Amino acid sequence: MITRRNFMAAGAAMVAGAVAGPVFAGGHGRLGTFSGRSGHVTGGTVEIVGDMVHLLDDFILDGAPDPKVALGYNGVKTEWILAPLEKNKGKSSYKVPANIDLDHVNEVWIWCEEFSVPLGYAKI
Repeated sequence: MITRRNFMAAGAAMVAGAVAGPVFAGGHGRLGTFSGRSGHVTGGTVEIVGDMVHLLDDFILDGAPDPKVALGYNGVKTEWILAPLEKNKGKSSYKVPANIDLDHVNEVWIWCEEFSVPLGYAKI
């Protein structure tokens, strides 16, 4: 039988789990929001699902030479550059190589390889 006490306890447990756990988009992956670096405007949402990094519809970069999508752990790891950025606005996807352990990734970077400067990053 459902009592008020059981209902309230279950509700509190669900709220605590939602607040304490990682952020998910529809229960599929880890999300982050980009912020610009090095004077660049970078914004929008990134999601890691399985072995894929997805820049979502709201992604934007003001432009730069040689932008790449990279991963990081408390800072960019240039050895974890995934691929050139496909476009400066809108969604695109990038495969994560099997040699990168996503349990050790907590950031997604937009990196200018030509000048070795960050253009934006998102904590995930």
